[in-house]
Amino acid sequence: MSEKFTRYDIAEYLKTDEDVAAYFDAVLEENDPQLTVQALGVIARAKGMSQIARDTGLARESLYRALSTDGNPEFATVLKVVRALGLQLHASPQSAHA
Repeated sequence: MSEKFTRYDIAEYLKTDEDVAAYFDAVLEENDPQLTVQALGVIARAKGMSQIARDTGLARESLYRALSTDGNPEFATVLKVVRALGLQLHASPQSAHA
């Protein structure tokens, strides 16, 4: 008997807006720009890349490239995607222990 493995895809588990927000918050806490961009790509796939492309006014292929592991989107693109995903970025003072 052989085992079959499938690639783990977090996008399959982002079912609710709360799931998405919790995931994105956790990623933001890592303070890693590349991981943040990748997470936006995961969330966009979970919500539907075609819809996000329409909502941002950007080409779907451009979004896939910008939000890939090698992507380096402009900050304006990141803000458009965040807004299209129904998310908000917030600032808070850094704790003394961070």
